[in-house]
Amino acid sequence: MEKDTLPHNWVLLSRWYALALLIILVDQLTKHLANTHLEYARPVEILPILNFTLHFNTGAAFSFFADNGLWGRVILSSMSAFVSAVLLVWVSRIYRSQILLTLALSLVLGGAIGNLWDRAMVGHVVDFISFHWGDYYFATFNIADSAITVGAILMILDMIIHPESKTEKSAK
Repeated sequence: MEKDTLPHNWVLLSRWYALALLIILVDQLTKHLANTHLEYARPVEILPILNFTLHFNTGAAFSFFADNGLWGRVILSSMSAFVSAVLLVWVSRIYRSQILLTLALSLVLGGAIGNLWDRAMVGHVVDFISFHWGDYYFATFNIADSAITVGAILMILDMIIHPESKTEKSAK
């Protein structure tokens, strides 16, 4: 078996998990700083198109399920925990040659756990990064959301660059 077709060994795997852990730590640090230095819903202009504005999201992306109370929190936390567990296993089973996919999944894993931590520990996700153009605002987000988004984009890019990966595995 070629070296590139082997699953990650523990040394390589620990580096990918360390990246996910770094995302979690940076996410939690920046959320702590936002919580302690920003007033809720009061924008602080960083650039003409960027504000730091503290918001709490009790739902999922774009506040979906935000009005579902405790059940929404339990369901979203359970889904996040399940997805995180799947990602932990998936990363451990990827071939060494699939660097882009492993990077993508590690970013999504770190982001998912970062937001899961908030939801489970404080009941809402802390968001504070707010881009806008004039009076048109994009949804407020955080470092975990950014990692998840970049990871998802990298997954799509991996599927475009390596379409044979899927067909080779299904043919075996």
